[in-house]
Amino acid sequence: MNKNLKVGIVGSGIQGISNALFLQKKGFEVTIFDRDEPGSPAASYGNAGHFSPYASVPLNRPDVLADVPAMLLSSYGPLALKWNYVPKMIPWFVRFILNSTKNKMMHTAKNMHQILDLALPAYDELFDEIDLEGLVENKGILYIWTDKDLKSRELEIKVRDELGVKQQLVNKHEIHDLEPHIKPFYHAGVYYPYARHARNPKKILLKLFDLFLKKGGKFKKLNVQEVKFDDDKPILKTENQSFIFDKIVIACGAFSKKLTDKLDEKIPLDTERGYHVHFKNCDHLLNRPVIFSNRGFGITPMEQGLRVVGTVEFGGLDNPLSKSRIKNLINNAKYMLGDLPEHEDEWLGFRPSLPDFLPVIGPSKNRKNVFYCFGHHHLGWTLGPISGKIVSGMIAKENTNLNLEPYSSKRFS
Repeated sequence: MNKNLKVGIVGSGIQGISNALFLQKKGFEVTIFDRDEPGSPAASYGNAGHFSPYASVPLNRPDVLADVPAMLLSSYGPLALKWNYVPKMIPWFVRFILNSTKNKMMHTAKNMHQILDLALPAYDELFDEIDLEGLVENKGILYIWTDKDLKSRELEIKVRDELGVKQQLVNKHEIHDLEPHIKPFYHAGVYYPYARHARNPKKILLKLFDLFLKKGGKFKKLNVQEVKFDDDKPILKTENQSFIFDKIVIACGAFSKKLTDKLDEKIPLDTERGYHVHFKNCDHLLNRPVIFSNRGFGITPMEQGLRVVGTVEFGGLDNPLSKSRIKNLINNAKYMLGDLPEHEDEWLGFRPSLPDFLPVIGPSKNRKNVFYCFGHHHLGWTLGPISGKIVSGMIAKENTNLNLEPYSSKRFS
């Protein structure tokens, strides 16, 4: 096919930039649109910085569903609701409940595993072209838990075993050897020695964006408001301008729904609001990211200090930041590490999530020149490059041995 085709991408986070770089490798001419500068405080900036190829066990599962009431009532728990948003969330929750059977859980786990397994090699293809300057550390990722809710932990271990995910179960002594500064409240854990973490996700994103520009890519700081068509050719319309392309990719995370709704696709995308705070000059306290499974939060040692991340809050895109969620993170961090200085940088970001916890990757069901790449929930950072590689292959009409049907938007029609 004609490789001089022009492709427009909406979104300059890790999904958009990864799509752009893999399309450039195939000879396409690419322009990225975003209303903000790349590296602005969105999800690709504020995430936990995990490269987590093991994370195939999803949230849509029977044990999580059963725990929802208790999680909502606990001030230490990972889950919260903005009550003014609940009526809007009801259709999403109904679909989530329907997707939380054992069979549906395994369907999601199997299809997440298929792409997670390819996530690190896809990153390495991009990292080979930039100077990372120590921004990625290969020290593994550690999960710890108490002796409560052990059935949930056993389920996770069993599902990962069935999928062939490499995992190393660790006891109290091994956890202490890996992370001596954590208070000894833990019972056991699991360690993924091959996982990696980012010392500064924003800097990595900007290095990849600079590579995109160096290769002749164009960036327009404009807010795309809708997609129109000239015959089959998509036109991206901003406030005052129109840009015509051969193909477009919608990769703007939780904001993608504003465009897909106008394309007459009823994709049930919503947002899980995630938070972080930093404890400056404390990153020496941990060697690697540590996640406390019972409370659903994690701490990653970064350039900015210890980044404490977590919580799932359902409240849409417009509600303000919840101080109670920030307090939740601070209290949890102190529970894990004891005395910490005053926190800094309160951040709220939007994880794009679908009720079956699979992303949407592939062509629009109504428009053959429109492609989607969003809905990666907690794994957007890990799955950026592999998703971009898959979409670029679809646009170039290459054959693949992957089963891409499960990620299609058709599953919602």
